[in-house]
Amino acid sequence: MKCPACDHQLTEIRVGAVAVDICQGGCGGIWFDAFELKKVDEQHEAAGEPLVQIKRGPVRQADSSQKRACPRCDGVKLKRHLFNPKSTVEVDHCPNCAGYWLDAGELEKIRLEQNPATAVANSAQEAQVSMDVIRYIYRMQVELRVSQ
Repeated sequence: MKCPACDHQLTEIRVGAVAVDICQGGCGGIWFDAFELKKVDEQHEAAGEPLVQIKRGPVRQADSSQKRACPRCDGVKLKRHLFNPKSTVEVDHCPNCAGYWLDAGELEKIRLEQNPATAVANSAQEAQVSMDVIRYIYRMQVELRVSQ
């Protein structure tokens, strides 16, 4: 299979019970067939660790602005979208075979976002913002009453 990002030859490797195709020596991207990504997308899933450190080639750069062809399906273009509604990571997804292409570094970002400690920290930060807004509104109401 050819890499959809840099056209380098993909290499199949086995991580735990999952066999994925990586662009080793190329752009460092990873191809996951349907349902494989869910097996390595969280930090506690040890199988995903080797996929975070794929060797990249010195010249290979992936251009995420270009439409990419699915490496499995002939003539099908990958759709770029957020990994999930709460994610900040954009991934390429095949509407035909349900595979995912992740550029170098995207798996690590997804794993960090899926980390419960990170989710708790984000929730605490959102709660702090909310409390700051509530305090501000309260002060404004008090000042409005005093000025009347």
